[in-house]
Amino acid sequence: MTRELRGARYGAVLTFVLAGLMVGTMTVRIPALTDKLALSEAMVGTILLVWGLGALVTMQSMRRVMARAGSRAVLRIGGPLTALSLVAVALAPDLPLLLVAVALFGMAFGVMDVAMNAQGSTVERAYGRPLMNGMHAGWCVGAISAGALGSLAIAAGLPFTANVALVGLAALPVAVLVGRTHLPEPPSTGTEQAGRRRMPPVVYLLGAIMFFAFMVEGTVADWNGLYMRDELGAPEALAALGYPVFETGMLAARLTGDRLRARFGVRGMLTVSGVATAGFFAVVLVAPAALVAVAAMFFVGLGVATISPLTLSLAGTATGTPGPAIAQAGAMGYAGLLLGPVVIGFLSDSTSLRTALGVAVVLGVLIALASRLLPREEPAPVTPLPVREPAEAAA
Repeated sequence: MTRELRGARYGAVLTFVLAGLMVGTMTVRIPALTDKLALSEAMVGTILLVWGLGALVTMQSMRRVMARAGSRAVLRIGGPLTALSLVAVALAPDLPLLLVAVALFGMAFGVMDVAMNAQGSTVERAYGRPLMNGMHAGWCVGAISAGALGSLAIAAGLPFTANVALVGLAALPVAVLVGRTHLPEPPSTGTEQAGRRRMPPVVYLLGAIMFFAFMVEGTVADWNGLYMRDELGAPEALAALGYPVFETGMLAARLTGDRLRARFGVRGMLTVSGVATAGFFAVVLVAPAALVAVAAMFFVGLGVATISPLTLSLAGTATGTPGPAIAQAGAMGYAGLLLGPVVIGFLSDSTSLRTALGVAVVLGVLIALASRLLPREEPAPVTPLPVREPAEAAA
């Protein structure tokens, strides 16, 4: 194993950490943003929707870009742009400019997200063994770090502008330096170039599974705290623990997910993950006390955590170069992240929040059923790619 290959792996993980840190920093400081610009709850929802749509539009348009340029070139631009656009969000002085900055941040993040997952798949192929779950664990580390740094900033009296701008400015040089570690992708064949508009059917199946999983994640992120407080009568402090506990479960699963994949395969893991997601979310809904529901959220996190890394990793092996397939599956997945909370909101208005959250149980079942449609044998992933020795790189 060469130094270049090890550097590429560490660089890919650090890229995921940076992405989680930057996105997490904005979301953690949303209450401070509402104070800064006197925003209503409806306007906060609009801001988050603009961010998500920006990311989704970019992801959907990335297939050709990734096929032509490759993840290394795209990520070297997308990472720094994400950091710069986060600074723009921090400095926006009024609502119209904030909406523009948030849209740019979402679009830049969409570029970064697709490219970093494609780069992860490229590194995974070069290693010849599963690594994607460990890379997505980096996202969890970044998101948890954003929460910790945000709490410290709040305790220190640091306003939204200073906190978010400092994170963006600190991430910028790191993103530039990490870009030097990324690997090139293997060249596409003529057949793959010609078929770029239409992906193999398995890519769309994987995108659907990811759509279901991201609907669950979005539901937990946006509605978990309100459910704990309003339906279970939890104090504000206890209700706020649900999401960090969920993220902790996700981190634990992703740290062990690559070893489990090597033993049980993607098809088996996705099936079990769907069943676990449905079962433990059902425990959350029938829990007699908030403390039981909070504890169950850890196991929901365990269940759902490995679904998106596994689907993206498998999508990356469906074509000769991972970028276009990952762009397609990722765009489908993020549509679920946007749609899930909206569906829950409409259903809760017509029924109750507890009933509406039952959708997450159904989604877990759908993940398990859809996973059974995947091929029993995984495609050969992971043919190791040629990586230059340090002496060759210097020549």
